[in-house]
Amino acid sequence: MSTRTYAWDDPQCEGKYLINRPPDEVSPPVMGQDVPGWVKAHGAIAADRQRVALTVQGTGDEAVVIESLHVRVVGSSAPPAWNAYLGSSGCGGGVETRSFDTDLDAGHPTVVPKAGQRGFPYKVSRSDPEVLYITARARAHDVNWYAELQWSSGGRQGTTRIDDHGKPFRTSGSQGRPVYQHLVGGTEWFSVTEN
Repeated sequence: MSTRTYAWDDPQCEGKYLINRPPDEVSPPVMGQDVPGWVKAHGAIAADRQRVALTVQGTGDEAVVIESLHVRVVGSSAPPAWNAYLGSSGCGGGVETRSFDTDLDAGHPTVVPKAGQRGFPYKVSRSDPEVLYITARARAHDVNWYAELQWSSGGRQGTTRIDDHGKPFRTSGSQGRPVYQHLVGGTEWFSVTEN
């Protein structure tokens, strides 16, 4: 199984982050595989929503049944009073066949299929992997969380923790925070009234 932490269709269009720096100390947004490094270099937190992609695949000859997926909150506090930064606007996005939403502000967040898609279980094998997308949303809280995938294969069953390379994912609301945007091909961040 592999995890992509910032799995936007177009990270420059959809990604929004809280960063504890003024705009002149934030480098332009990046795309694709460069996003995790940019986030780490700036100490950024995913703002309002975070999209995680899980690629699940069997390792042996037997099929694996993905029974369920649960979100576990390990910490929740008030969002930090940092600036919000977003990429360009005006981009559209598609919905994959295995997309799920979760509301991190809820007392016990549940994973819900998006747009009428069917929920669990799913069957995967070595030759037939499945990519699951989770969009975690937070408006009122700064939330540390991870997911648990329950599976079975043959007579075996187990639970696999899904996190950000050994530590929880972090998603925070950004309401009321100053927002800055950087256009594609632009040279600087500029203030927008988005929140």
